[in-house]
Amino acid sequence: MKKPRIGLVNRREMKGYLFLLPWLVGFVCFFAVPLVQSVWYSMHDVKVTANGLKLSWAGWENYRYIFQSDTVFIEQLSGFFADAILRLAVILVFSLVIAMMLNQPIRGKGVFRTLFFLPIIVVSGPVLERLVSEGATTVPLIETYGVNGIIEAVLPPMMARPLSGLFSQLILVLWYCGVPILIYMTGLQKIDGTIYEASMIDGANGWISFWKITLPALRPMILINGVYTLVFLATTGLNEVMATINDRMFRTGEQGGGYGIASAMAWVYAICLGIALLALMLLTKERKARQVAIQKSREQVELERLHAQRARGMKRRGGKRHGR
Repeated sequence: MKKPRIGLVNRREMKGYLFLLPWLVGFVCFFAVPLVQSVWYSMHDVKVTANGLKLSWAGWENYRYIFQSDTVFIEQLSGFFADAILRLAVILVFSLVIAMMLNQPIRGKGVFRTLFFLPIIVVSGPVLERLVSEGATTVPLIETYGVNGIIEAVLPPMMARPLSGLFSQLILVLWYCGVPILIYMTGLQKIDGTIYEASMIDGANGWISFWKITLPALRPMILINGVYTLVFLATTGLNEVMATINDRMFRTGEQGGGYGIASAMAWVYAICLGIALLALMLLTKERKARQVAIQKSREQVELERLHAQRARGMKRRGGKRHGR
């Protein structure tokens, strides 16, 4: 009996699955199982006892309590997304400007890249919380001249709160630009320089080249930076929503606390974040250009007719030779 022979393609696929096996095991054990468990907790009233967790079926009561009775979480959730929109816009624009400046032929380009990326490594975890508590992320001139007070006096509270929060932590927002700058620079270096030369020959200036060449070429990078920045802002330790979820998780036995309420809050937060990411993807989606009909000149039409007539003649002569 002959042994079955495994082809080259199947062997390569088996090697790929073998390399993916540790990640798949880790995904199932440390992500998929807790994910399903959190969904199960969100539908129950979870109590911690001496014998372990005691679950009582609650259905949609935890979600109903979040939207009807718990006003703190919903207010923090809306405030986070209002702040995130402004911070996202500032980070994307500032990162693009810095990346275009660093993409120019200047000396010490590697040093500047390191300087802009260094805050991402330094300000993380307890270091970031200590800097915020010490007021290192604020701009003294803004507090000195009362910019936040002017904003709150001129604009309605719904618009004034996100703007004042942005100005009060402007340095912290700019510190988040390290990774987007590197991603933008990667996209800028892939653009062919001959395209800019051709546009300059046609009479385009730098502003037109930016809107017609640079920005469309960086559309995928804008999406990547937007997703990264939004997820980073949503999972940072300074996020009030995350702090509220962690606090409610350990309030077992209290009204509006426990693993059930915390799991429901986490899923509401995750669904809202997924909707925001989907909206970001739709906004940055590349739209198909309208097909423009090309009007052919008389010379082109006549040339195509002569080529077609010549091809038919050659085909007819070839058929006569084969007939002989």
